[in-house]
Amino acid sequence: MAALTVSVVSADHEVWSGEARSIVARTTEGEIGIYPGHEPLLAILGAGQVRVRLDDGTSVEASAEDGFLSVENDVVTVVARNAQLA
Repeated sequence: MAALTVSVVSADHEVWSGEARSIVARTTEGEIGIYPGHEPLLAILGAGQVRVRLDDGTSVEASAEDGFLSVENDVVTVVARNAQLA
């Protein structure tokens, strides 16, 4: 199965990075789910949780606000002014 390469970055440090099966994040337009093969996307983050589902079925959750989410070629980057593991 294809995987996503995910980075969750705060203004001053990397919060989490690794390979994942999917990611769900809150944008200003509502929640969005990203899976391998997703079209390129640039979205503004809303305050809320970023949930990263790993290949083994476990999840990593981080709170994030004031930033953006970028998707291109199965690489997902979440950049937030404030982000921390939940």
